[in-house]
Amino acid sequence: MNWRRNGWLRRIGLVLLIWGMGELGGVAGVLLRSPTGFFSVQFSLQSIGQEEGCSCWSVEYAGRPVLLDSRLGLILDSGPLTSDFQVLSIRRRKHALSWWHPVCGEWDRIPEAYNEMDVVLQQKGQGGKKLILTFRAYDQGVAVRYTVPKQPGLVRVRVMEERSEFRLGGDFPAWVTYYAQGKYEKVPISRIRPGCERPLVIEAAPDLYIVLGEAHTVDYPRMKLALADARTHTLRSRLDGPADWPAPLTSPWRVVMAAPSPGKLLENNFLFLNLNPPCALGDTLWIRPGKVIREVTLSTEGGKACVDFAVKHGLQYVEYDAGWYGPQWDPRADARTVKTDSGRPLNLKEVIHYANQRGIGIILYVNHLALERQLEQILPLYRSWGVKGIKFGFVHVGPQPWSSWLHYAIRRCADYHLMVDVHDEYRPTGYRRTYPNLMTMEGIRGDETAPDPNQTLAILFTRMLSGPADNTVCWMRGWVRKKCSHTYQMAKTVCIFSPWQFLFWYDRPIPKEGLPPGIRAEIRDRGPTFIAETPELEFFKVLPTTWDETRVLVGEIGQRAAIARRKGKEWFLGCMNGLQDWTLDLPLDFLAPEQVYEAIIYTDDSSVPTPTQVRIEKRRVRRGDRLHRLIPARKGLAARFVPMSD
Repeated sequence: MNWRRNGWLRRIGLVLLIWGMGELGGVAGVLLRSPTGFFSVQFSLQSIGQEEGCSCWSVEYAGRPVLLDSRLGLILDSGPLTSDFQVLSIRRRKHALSWWHPVCGEWDRIPEAYNEMDVVLQQKGQGGKKLILTFRAYDQGVAVRYTVPKQPGLVRVRVMEERSEFRLGGDFPAWVTYYAQGKYEKVPISRIRPGCERPLVIEAAPDLYIVLGEAHTVDYPRMKLALADARTHTLRSRLDGPADWPAPLTSPWRVVMAAPSPGKLLENNFLFLNLNPPCALGDTLWIRPGKVIREVTLSTEGGKACVDFAVKHGLQYVEYDAGWYGPQWDPRADARTVKTDSGRPLNLKEVIHYANQRGIGIILYVNHLALERQLEQILPLYRSWGVKGIKFGFVHVGPQPWSSWLHYAIRRCADYHLMVDVHDEYRPTGYRRTYPNLMTMEGIRGDETAPDPNQTLAILFTRMLSGPADNTVCWMRGWVRKKCSHTYQMAKTVCIFSPWQFLFWYDRPIPKEGLPPGIRAEIRDRGPTFIAETPELEFFKVLPTTWDETRVLVGEIGQRAAIARRKGKEWFLGCMNGLQDWTLDLPLDFLAPEQVYEAIIYTDDSSVPTPTQVRIEKRRVRRGDRLHRLIPARKGLAARFVPMSD
């Protein structure tokens, strides 16, 4: 009879707790812990100012406060859903540990385990509206989302504002930017202006870093962040316009992560994927990661030269960028036709056929003007041509209609077995788990803007938490070289994850007949650059773009990074240095025990007589050895570790 007695005691306790919270409006809390207890989130109803029954949440990590009591609520066009609440019920669920395999990931498999809680609220009084808060607690972080159920007077829901708050324990420094391709600056929370981008990384202590973000934003306006009114050290959500949907309306997840280091946050970035539904595609064999060269001449001859270069150097794709169907900003430009003003002939179908025969895919750029007008016509057309993917250009982001359209377009591309690269201001929220044909996206200050190393090293531990980024490596471009070295660029291709890795953004292969008179294969400041056939291109040839395992060995935001990634039995290492010299002393503990490796190490050396001045060193190493190097400011180190047979 003990089980019956204990069951009744639990039920009585829950009833008393709900009664105490709902009817008395007290501060009694309901606690939800992550599976192993790293994180806990507490819900409570509190009196704030003149308002009673305000829904609040707080978060702890390893027993340390991450969020203090912070308000939750919505403002509907029909009135606020922010206070005067009572609890109707609490429902709990568990998702036992399971593993899933991403189609294109930083890990070959990803763990998923969480505890979940629905808190069903209703405002007091006759006709009080209902609101459901769903909390999830993972060992990597916690999240909350809203559901406005269908109810009398709410057949369609229009959310005008969110009142999701994130109250911190002090005026901590944070790495802030205000648009997806913007520069980062480190400022205290009190100096954050409205429109702060997410994910936002905050340094609460030398051993406590906090992330605020959002996940699974599909048919909802984008969230940014702003300071909360009259609440010190508090940020709140700020929507890019209203959300309008037939009831029930469910919001994206509001995400809080914490870890003792920026590197651990980056290793845990799969949390954003886990907050999205599983893969919706039955067949994913057509989704193919790889390395890309951009064709810059918009010609048949240039396209075939890029295909030949791709075959020789282990690339998988050639991309035709803006201009192949006419001026991209001309609203009359027709993305169903081939029309260039390059002065050179372009037979695109001939290039596509030539590429497909050699196992190379063609990606086509399409500006949003043509995409929005011609989406349903170009998708079956491009598939009939043999195109493998589309790069979306200058897409609209932010308001709900554009969020809905963009994700609809990604789904429609999947219907035609077309992969997608979304460029410009779009930042990921984990949707590629559900539709893995979303290969990569920009939302980053890429190499064509020649960012300082401290900017790239800020991006690595902020923007890269939310998903892959098309960094547009500019291998031979001279004005990029003024900011960083070639080995720094090589290290980026390991550190900055992207299943489609654009390695040659402004560069083109040397023509078969040789260079035009007076032009040498060297670093140049302006105009097209030709790719020097140097020995370190072998690194790009064998470089994977998806991984089985990822280890962040050194992670200091804006200063330096060392990341090791494994594919099969081989390891690749990227070390990126900022604006001060760095004496690297790295234990090779990530290598398999009792295995000897050949290490191929790439460093900068001005005495090397090649245009890129990259030195290649080979040596035997094993687990327990150390890699010791002085990496000067703005330079890097790349390495490959290949198992050796006895």
